[in-house]
Amino acid sequence: MNTSEPVAGAHAVTRGLRGPWRQPGAGHGGKLEAMEDTQPPEHRGRLRLVVPSRSDVLLRNFTELVGGPLGARSAPGIVSPGVFTVERVLILLTVLAALAGILLKGYCRANGWESPTQFYATCYSDFPELFRNRGLADGNFPILGTGSQFEYPVLTGLIAGITAWLVPGAGASDARILAYFDINAVLLAAAAVVTVLATARMSARRPWDAAMVALAPGIILAGTINWDLWAVALLAVGMYFFSRERLVLAGVFIGLATAAKLYPLLILGAILLLALRTGRFQPFLKTAGAAAVSWSVVNLPFAVANFPGWAYFFQFSADRGAGYSSPWFAYNLVLGRLRGQELSGAAVDLLSLGLFAIGCGLIAVVALTAPRRPRLAQLAFLIVAAFILTNKVYSPQFVVWLIPLLALARPRWRDFLVWQGIEGLHWAAVWMYLGQVTSAGSSQHNLDMPYYVLAVAAHMLALAYLMARVTWDIYDPSYDPIRRHHLDDPHGGPFTGAPDRFRLNLRRRAGSTLPQKAASDA
Repeated sequence: MNTSEPVAGAHAVTRGLRGPWRQPGAGHGGKLEAMEDTQPPEHRGRLRLVVPSRSDVLLRNFTELVGGPLGARSAPGIVSPGVFTVERVLILLTVLAALAGILLKGYCRANGWESPTQFYATCYSDFPELFRNRGLADGNFPILGTGSQFEYPVLTGLIAGITAWLVPGAGASDARILAYFDINAVLLAAAAVVTVLATARMSARRPWDAAMVALAPGIILAGTINWDLWAVALLAVGMYFFSRERLVLAGVFIGLATAAKLYPLLILGAILLLALRTGRFQPFLKTAGAAAVSWSVVNLPFAVANFPGWAYFFQFSADRGAGYSSPWFAYNLVLGRLRGQELSGAAVDLLSLGLFAIGCGLIAVVALTAPRRPRLAQLAFLIVAAFILTNKVYSPQFVVWLIPLLALARPRWRDFLVWQGIEGLHWAAVWMYLGQVTSAGSSQHNLDMPYYVLAVAAHMLALAYLMARVTWDIYDPSYDPIRRHHLDDPHGGPFTGAPDRFRLNLRRRAGSTLPQKAASDA
């Protein structure tokens, strides 16, 4: 698809601009209409793309080095760019970023993945460890193999097992370990391309926002640690189909994403909140139903064939204690240094689940009290971010979950780059700390506990700041980069342009509700 024409054509965008929130003749909307009326016949119905060098303050300043922002008389999205369409440029950027990520693993690719050097060279990956220690090198297929203990969901196990079959030879030699890493790295690069394209296509007049995903430092640094990008790609495709109101396909891909990693299930919570706000429950029921069926189709054969192997992931997740870089792990480190009482595993489970439930309750209040219906990506980002902040595990690769959601929820490059910079510092701190505690590495390479805890705290504060900014955008849409360009919700699918059926008004007496039309009608 040529994305010099917005989304998949003018119809989807025009539908998003026809809602009652559009004020003809006012502000940018009036200029847009006047521009459309004076277009040549062959360009009628096409809409300008939003260009970051014009709309984003940070990028506009950076473009002074290359001649300034795009000229006012240019018309991206209306005049064909020739060979270099938006999607082709995004694919090129994604491939270059993937190559940079593989180059960062160069030391381990040349010298092997051994501790503690793999930590100090910041080239650690789960692929070599699992290939050696979970029987993959010996042909033992995850979950189905005799005595298999594979601590990942079924679809991830399938990917791990099939890619192990593709490695020639036998045994856990260095050459086979390298081949296993390279095969998975190439497939993850393809998953990143799919994620970027899906993000671009669901962003209506803003396909360039997907450049945040294509060039994200977090994906470059952590994309090849584990298989998380598969779940990210499947979820992005599911959200794309939802934005196109193809709800069954949306549910199928959300279910597949959940079969690879559990966090995509949280997107259904965002859809449910929009269903409550608009009174349209059929989209939620249809999407959730299709997701349940696709998840079951993937999982049930494994559960029947080897129930202990299938259930091991759920048992492992329930029994494990506070993981590295979680707030609970950092808290216990501090209490241990101060000789205080550390949190038990049961206490961590209770606090983690309880605080996440409270966070979801607060997000529901935001969704149901905001003057205007929130966008789907905003709610999805808040829910997943709340899960990450309260979960008892935070692995460095979890950052890739949030990158596409933030590109859809709040595409502002300054906030994005500051957050990514802090996540990069945390990523480096994890390896320096692990080199010490797991491998007794040389002291000159180690990071002492207080600095590691500060890195964890910085990551949490940066994410909490982004959540606050997204919440601010919800309550005051004039700060929302999407709605400032006279779009309602290009990702909202059946909820786009829907009037409110239920809205809480906290200024009235407790327990009262205020049904009203969409705030955009006002």
